[in-house]
Amino acid sequence: MSDFAIVLIGLLFGGCVLLAIYSLARLRAEVPDEDREYMDPLPPLLRLIWPLVRFLEFHVCAFIPSPALQRTHERLQLTGVGYLVSAEQFFAIRMLSVVGVFGVTYGTMAMLHKDSLEVLLLAIVAGFFYPVIWLHDVQGRRNKEVQKTLPVYLDFITMAVEAGLNLTGAINQAVDKGPPGALRHEFFMVVRDLRSGLPRADALRRMEKRLRMSEITSFVGAVIQAEKMGARLGAALRSQAEQRRTERFQRAEKQAMEAPVKLIFPLLVFIFPTTFIVLGFPIAMKFLQLGQL
Repeated sequence: MSDFAIVLIGLLFGGCVLLAIYSLARLRAEVPDEDREYMDPLPPLLRLIWPLVRFLEFHVCAFIPSPALQRTHERLQLTGVGYLVSAEQFFAIRMLSVVGVFGVTYGTMAMLHKDSLEVLLLAIVAGFFYPVIWLHDVQGRRNKEVQKTLPVYLDFITMAVEAGLNLTGAINQAVDKGPPGALRHEFFMVVRDLRSGLPRADALRRMEKRLRMSEITSFVGAVIQAEKMGARLGAALRSQAEQRRTERFQRAEKQAMEAPVKLIFPLLVFIFPTTFIVLGFPIAMKFLQLGQL
């Protein structure tokens, strides 16, 4: 190959690289600015890749079918992650997760001088479904946190109502004085809906729909029923608080009774064999020495 052809190929390759960089810069400039005033702050790791997330959200995830986005949006609302990312951004995170897991797997295999197409395909599948697994874990932790803090908030609301405040003022006091967490954020959303003019029953039903927990359903139903029937709201709330506290104590008892059963597997597989090895190794070595004598 002549020097002229090499130079020409180099110029063409450089031009393609510059054109790609220019195109990406123009596409990046088309991404609108994001208003996160009413959103949760981003974690440090997510903040690093957020420009890529926004790029994929605007240029790629906009073509995802609406039913898939709607299902993802409902799932995000159930886990509380809907205050952090949108459905389009979650799909963008899944795409970046595929690229990240594939890159780490490929780099590890290259350092180990291994080559396996099955492992790379498994890495792609794992990267695509890892955010969903993480979302399921977040939902479980969030539900446990709500179950733990619900009696405390019910006590605050009950005391405020019995002191003479209406339900809206009582929820405001509970938000100000209650422990931080998912439930505090949900009650804050209820207060915001009430301030925007939404009826009290509809605001509580929206919280029930976001959480989809039997404890919240029972609380919302008791409040709405008490208001419709003209019953004492304080008595209904106190009954709800006592019931939730009893259920929390019963869950703790159940977990304590399940602990010995859950310990059987690690005891049989890890602890007992290790103990027998530690105790039996000196004895076995002693017998081997005596046999050699």
